[in-house]
Amino acid sequence: MEGVIHPTDTSAFRDCFSLAWKNPYVLRLAFSAGIGGLLFGYDTGVISGALLYIRDDFKSVDRETVLQESIVSMAVAGAIIGAAIGGWLNDRYGRRTALLVADFLFFVGAVVMASAPNPTLLIVGRVFVGLGVGMASMTAPLYISEASPAKIRGALVSTNAFLITGGQFLSYLINLGFTNVPGTWRWMLGVAGLPALVQFFLMVFLPESPRWLYREGREEEAKAILLKIYTAEEVETEMQVLKESIEAEQQQKGLDEKINITQLLKTKTVRRGLLAGVGLQIAQQFVGINTVMYYSPTIVQLAGIASNQTALLLSLVTAGLNALGSVVSIYFIDRTGRKKLLVISLCGVIVSLGLLSAVFHETTSHSPAVSVAATSHFGNYTCPDYGSAGVGAGTWDCMKCLKASKPDCGFCASPNDKLLPGACLVSNDNVKEMCKQEERLWYTRGCPSKLGWLALVALALYIIFFSPGMGTVPWIVNSEIYPLRFRGVCGGIAATANWISNLIVAQSFLSMTQAIGTSWTFFIFGVISVVALIFVLVCVPETKGLPIEEIEKMLEMRSLHYKFWENSSSSSLDNNKKGQSV
Repeated sequence: MEGVIHPTDTSAFRDCFSLAWKNPYVLRLAFSAGIGGLLFGYDTGVISGALLYIRDDFKSVDRETVLQESIVSMAVAGAIIGAAIGGWLNDRYGRRTALLVADFLFFVGAVVMASAPNPTLLIVGRVFVGLGVGMASMTAPLYISEASPAKIRGALVSTNAFLITGGQFLSYLINLGFTNVPGTWRWMLGVAGLPALVQFFLMVFLPESPRWLYREGREEEAKAILLKIYTAEEVETEMQVLKESIEAEQQQKGLDEKINITQLLKTKTVRRGLLAGVGLQIAQQFVGINTVMYYSPTIVQLAGIASNQTALLLSLVTAGLNALGSVVSIYFIDRTGRKKLLVISLCGVIVSLGLLSAVFHETTSHSPAVSVAATSHFGNYTCPDYGSAGVGAGTWDCMKCLKASKPDCGFCASPNDKLLPGACLVSNDNVKEMCKQEERLWYTRGCPSKLGWLALVALALYIIFFSPGMGTVPWIVNSEIYPLRFRGVCGGIAATANWISNLIVAQSFLSMTQAIGTSWTFFIFGVISVVALIFVLVCVPETKGLPIEEIEKMLEMRSLHYKFWENSSSSSLDNNKKGQSV
């Protein structure tokens, strides 16, 4: 899943490295908490490769796409619950305790998954890990933010986002490393227990967040920790800032208790802010990003790559580009502007999805034919549906063979050229080995195609365009667009909308590819992306460089700055001048 990215200036990173050199304690705090982000990224990425081998071990999973989707999406369902529990746990028992609980859940989930004797227990393990993901996703950046010097806070919190995408990249590397090891997927999923164990022991010896301690009335403990983070001269100032902040928070809490949904919807600026913020979070998921992150090796196989190992290797590219995109966004976000970056991102996504849809249409409609001679070569292993087709067998091709059921069938490609007519056979381990022994490729997910490489290019383009824009900007806009009084409540609503949308997409993707085909599935994502582009142009204001008062005024007057290519600040000044002259 796409994590929360906090904007920060590149100079903050220089200050970060400089301060870390002088005071490694700060870096130790940030790194220890940041392992939660790494675990978050690792778990969302690892399942994409593990799923290929889980299907091989559990035939029920291979036959039922709903089971595959459940194995992926139950972690997301657990994360929704974990995030809700994590909020209460953070306030009641502290950030450190919440991270320790998250590590425990991660570890238990990893052990359960690695030792699962059946798909049901595997799903239970995924729920445990999801609970840990939900808690870590909100607690890690919070702990880092509250235990970091103000000057480099943005840079250190941003490292948590890098660790999320870095964790996804690492998961693909580890998946690739375990492809030839007995018990492949068990190792892939079980490895997550190690960093959880490391973080647990690191956090045992680290202090609680000074902000939380101060709020709980433990001022001396808070001061002792601040003395390790700041110089003695800066500590008194920071204590005063903490005092004012806690007082403001308590005052805000009293106001928040009076907030209800009716009040939110009746307030014009909040209603329009929610429309933009929640709409962006839903769009982020429904343009299909987590189908790529959760299912990229499967998508690569649907494009005509038979080997699990090759599919994982090629999927590594998408994870690397996603990690790179989160770095690129930091450079462009305050130079280009939020809205312009969203528009460029969505235009690229639309083109990429259109290309993916076209390629998959071509591969499915022009797949290699099934040969009677090639099939009879394997004796009694002919696919029953093909064998009973009679005269109609002459119209069979690879795609029709893969759609056969009871029992499932696979396509054994020609040994000379995979695009020539091949054999349609019963799909089982024995037949698979017989096919491979003759140096033929065995297909059960997608069919051989000369355009498979173009699908990989389109997938890479999709990530290149999505990651710096739609991957990061929705979170940034949601941190800026709401009035201060409503920011916590509205931010929570938007984040929940993101998780729920993530769950819907993860639970439905494979079923859609099976019901309407991969081409039409990506076409639907493309249509949703066009709708999202129109939505951004009409409903999302440019918030770059604007104070909250100016944003509220835009939402109130509905002057949403349609000319996204112009500088929002100068446009705002022009509007003010026009208003004064009237």
